[in-house]
Amino acid sequence: MKYTFRSTLHLLCAVALAAILLFAVAPAPAQQSGQGAADLHGLNPAQFDKTCKPCEEFYKFVNNIWMTNNPIPGAYPSWGRLNELNERNREVLHQILEEAAAMKTAAPGSVDQKIGDYYATCMDTTKIDAAGLTPLASELDKIARISDIPSLEAEVAHLQMVGARAMFGFGAIQDFEDSSVQTGGAVQGGIGLPDRDYYLKTDDRSAGIRDAYHKHLVKMFVLMGDSPERAEAETNTVIGIETKLAGASKTRVELRDPKANYNRLTTQQLAALTPHFDWAVYFRALGFPNISLVNAAQKHFFEQLDARMVDVPLADWKVYLRWHLVHIAAPFISKPFVDENFDFFGRALTGTTEQLPRWKRCVSATDRELGEALGQKYVARAFPPAAKTRALAMVHQLIDALRDDLMTLPWMSPETRTQALTKLNAIQLKIGYPDTWRDYSALRVDRASYVLNNFRAEEFEFRRDLEKIGKAVDRTEWGMTPPTLNAYYNPLMNEIVFPAGILQPPIFDAQADDAVNFGAMGAVIGHEMTHGFDDQGRQFDAQGNLRDWWTPEDARNYQQRADCIQKQFDGFVVEPGLNENGKLVLGESIADLGGLTIAHAAFQKSQAGKPATLSEGYTPEQRFFLSYGRVWGQNNRPELERMLVTTDPHPLGRFRVSGPLANMPSFAAAFNCKPGDPMARTEEQRCRIW
Repeated sequence: MKYTFRSTLHLLCAVALAAILLFAVAPAPAQQSGQGAADLHGLNPAQFDKTCKPCEEFYKFVNNIWMTNNPIPGAYPSWGRLNELNERNREVLHQILEEAAAMKTAAPGSVDQKIGDYYATCMDTTKIDAAGLTPLASELDKIARISDIPSLEAEVAHLQMVGARAMFGFGAIQDFEDSSVQTGGAVQGGIGLPDRDYYLKTDDRSAGIRDAYHKHLVKMFVLMGDSPERAEAETNTVIGIETKLAGASKTRVELRDPKANYNRLTTQQLAALTPHFDWAVYFRALGFPNISLVNAAQKHFFEQLDARMVDVPLADWKVYLRWHLVHIAAPFISKPFVDENFDFFGRALTGTTEQLPRWKRCVSATDRELGEALGQKYVARAFPPAAKTRALAMVHQLIDALRDDLMTLPWMSPETRTQALTKLNAIQLKIGYPDTWRDYSALRVDRASYVLNNFRAEEFEFRRDLEKIGKAVDRTEWGMTPPTLNAYYNPLMNEIVFPAGILQPPIFDAQADDAVNFGAMGAVIGHEMTHGFDDQGRQFDAQGNLRDWWTPEDARNYQQRADCIQKQFDGFVVEPGLNENGKLVLGESIADLGGLTIAHAAFQKSQAGKPATLSEGYTPEQRFFLSYGRVWGQNNRPELERMLVTTDPHPLGRFRVSGPLANMPSFAAAFNCKPGDPMARTEEQRCRIW
C-alpha cells in the first residue's frame, strides 16, 4: 500500500466494503469449498445450518456449514466467501502475467513489456537471492552520508518517494473548502507498527506485540550485517523515536473528524509551525520547490516532530532511516529478509502460519504498482460491456430508492432535504474501469532488479501525485485498480466507484435473480451511496466542500440516530474483554444499515407486480437477506481480529450481518421473527436513519 496522501482516503476512511480484503487473501481449492453452480450463481440451501434459527443467529444460519467446511488456509489471516471471488480475479491476472512474461515480441515500453518484466523480476528468486542486500547499497550510502539537518530532510524526501514511511506522509490532497483544487497534504506517520496504540497501550497483548517487534528489528539489523550488540542498541533507538511519534499522533477515532484534520497553511505559516524543519529544503528535494499551500492535517504531530529535530541526535535519525529503508524493501529482496518480515507482520500480527505462494505475491505486487496497465488486460477478459451496462442500471435503481427515501424522511426539514437531494443528484458514477487509462511511459521497468523496479514504480506514482498540487482536480481519476474486489465513496469528489473486480459472481451476476443481486451488490451500492450521508460524508456538500448544510435541529436528529448505532456496536463482543469500538466503526455501520435499507427498497420496487414465488424453498424477501448475509461469511484468526478492532473502521463480518438486520422490521417480517428475538430488536431498541 502506498503511503502518499492519495485521494484523502487515509484521513477520511472513505474506502468501504470489506477491510479484510486489504490483506492477502486467496481461495481454497474447489473441493475444499464445495462450491458449485448453486453457490456461484445463486443460493445453495444445502449450506444453510438448519440447527440455527434465523431469528436467533442469522449469521450462523447462513454461514456455519460453509465456515466449517472452509478452515483458514495456513497462508491467510482470514478466509471468507469473498476470498473465493478474490482468488478467481487473481487467477485471471496470473494468466495474463504469465503470458506477458513469456512474450518474446513485446514492444519496448508497451503494457505487455512493463507488466511482463515487472512480474518476471518478482518471480526470479534466484537472481533476487544472489543479489542479497546489494541493490540497497546506494540507498544505504545516501543515509550514511547525511551530515546535517538539511541533508537529513532531503533524504527523508527521497525515501518517501521510494515508498518509505519516514517521519510523516506527504502528497496531493483536494482542498477541503475548495475541492476543485489540489494542495499539499502532510499527515502524521513515521511508525512501523500498524497504529499508535501498539506503542502506548499497557495491556499484555500490546506489550507482547512490542516485544515481538523489538526482536524483529534486532534480527533485521543483524541481517543487514550489524553485530547483535549493535543491533540491540539500534533497535532501542528506532523504537524510542517511533514511540515519541506515536505519542504525538491522533487516534483512529480522532482522525475521523474532517474539521479537526483540516489545517491549511501557507508555507510561511508552516515554517512558523516547525521552525527546525526546513520545508523549503524538503520541497526542493522532492523536486517541487513551488508548493505554497499545505494542509498540515495534525498540527500537534508536526509541532512534536519539530521538537524531535532538536532533541534526537543526527546519528539516531540515520539509524531510524536505515530501518525504514529495509522495512519497505524487505518483501522485495533476498529470502532471509522476506522470511523475517513475514515472521513478524504475518505470524505475530495476524496469526498467519505460512507465506502465500510466490506467484500470488507477485500478482498482487504488479497490480499495486502497475494497476491500470494490468487492469486494461483484466477488463478485456473479465468484464464485458453488458456487465457494465447492467451494473449502471442497478446503480440508478439504488439512487432512485435513496431519492424516494430522502423525500419522505419524517425527521428531515425541507431546507436540509433540498441540500441532500442536490448532493445525491450530483454524485458521480464510476463503473468498472477508467475512461482514460494511466500513462506509464515515464516509468522504466526492466528485468535487472525487482526491488529497483519497485522503487522506480513508487517514485513514478509519488511524482505523478505531486504533479497535481496547485492544479485543478481531475475528476476522472480512480483511486482503485480495475481488478480490485472493493468499492468506495470519496466525499471530496462526491463519487461512488465500483471496480470491475467486484462486479463479478456471486456479488454481481447476470445469471442470478434480482433477490440475490440486490441483496449482495445492491447492498454494496447502497452502502457507498449512503457514505455520502454518514457521520463524515454528511459534512461535505454536493461539490465535495467541507460545509455545514444541515439545520441545527436536523443535525441533532441525525446525531441521536448515529449515537444509537454507535452504542449498539460498542456492545458487540469480539472476545472476552474486547468489544468493537462503536466510534471507530460508526461510518461503516451507518452505511451498512442505510445501504441495506435502500437496497431493500429498490428490490421491492423491482418486484412490483411480480408473484412472490418460492425459489429453492425461500421467498424473494428471504433470498434478499440470505444473499446479504452470505457475503460476510468468514473465518478470522484471533490475532487478526484484535488488530482489526484497533485499526479498521469496518466492523467484523459477523457484526455487519447481525447489526443492521436486527434493526430492520422487513427482515423480521421475512423470517417471522418476534419482538425480543435476538435478530428482532423492539421498536424502542431499533436504530434507523434512512
